[in-house]
Amino acid sequence: MKISCFVKTAWLVDTDNEARTSPYEENPNMPQIIRTATPDDIAQLVDLLMLDAEERHAEDGILWKMAEDAPAQIEKALTFALTAEQQPFRQIWQVADEGGRIDGVIHSMILPVPPIYAGSSGEPGLILPDSFAAPDAPDGTVNALLVAAEKALQEAGTRIVLSSYVSGEDWRKSFEDAGFKPLTLYLSRTVLGDQRTPSIVRQATEEDVPGIVMRSAENRRVLFDIDAFWEIHPEADPRFSAWMTRSLTLRDRDMMVMGASKELEGYIIAQPASRLHFPPAHDITGTGVIDDYYHPELADLARLRDGGEGATALLRAAEAAFANRGMGAAFVVCPAGWQSKIEMLVESGYETAMIWSIKR
Repeated sequence: MKISCFVKTAWLVDTDNEARTSPYEENPNMPQIIRTATPDDIAQLVDLLMLDAEERHAEDGILWKMAEDAPAQIEKALTFALTAEQQPFRQIWQVADEGGRIDGVIHSMILPVPPIYAGSSGEPGLILPDSFAAPDAPDGTVNALLVAAEKALQEAGTRIVLSSYVSGEDWRKSFEDAGFKPLTLYLSRTVLGDQRTPSIVRQATEEDVPGIVMRSAENRRVLFDIDAFWEIHPEADPRFSAWMTRSLTLRDRDMMVMGASKELEGYIIAQPASRLHFPPAHDITGTGVIDDYYHPELADLARLRDGGEGATALLRAAEAAFANRGMGAAFVVCPAGWQSKIEMLVESGYETAMIWSIKR
């Protein structure tokens, strides 16, 4: 893990624009408190979140590529989150404040339930990867931030809390000690230019949508067998069919299938990355995400059938699609309990880059 140095803010500016000594400098022994972030914290948070982003960048410089204007992107995201009246989802930013110095931050949100899942436990809370404590923060800062975030999410009505982890041993240990168990792995590969689209894989058409929906239903049953978190919505099939039909019109993704439309063997969708998984300091234009992906060779959770040749061909086709779009990294979403799929991905050159864990 990259070791960074956090520079203490020694001066603040009051309303009369006169420099004055910070509370931290006047009394460096002031106790640390955990509180909700305010717009006044943005300047310090930008510095702190840049250190956080640099740690991820050190883990993988291609997957976690830094945006050229990373500080500005962080400031823009924070300003919107802390000031905008209309938000697409509820965000919660909390900070560790030690006498005016912000030495820790935790970012959480209320996660909308995808329409193909029932969500009978309500919308879960999610602790996002742009949560960070300065290297010289007091012992226990990470634990204190985690406790505060869980409490805030529970007060917001969540019954399930998810956490995301990329780097930082303190965070991994705190999540484990708090009872979080791995739910989803995000595996990545950053060598995509060495693949061609296998001849047995083709671009999907509208005629393939019923077959894609059929295979997706099999995929959803496997997910539910792994964990009831993926409880299937009664209207999952028509909802997924409508989304697949619309997806065929979107120019930013590739939908690929294997086999004849009436006997579709498998499908994969190679789509652009979103901000849900990547904090604003990172440039996501070079990263693609694979989430909707299934082949019957993966149906057995423990053992890959027929060597996974068909499933691997679909994966290689998605990688080729990303490479053709100038992308340098692929991010595959895979449940932590799907051992046969993990085995196939690892054999194909993928490594775990992020873990989402769950606490009920």
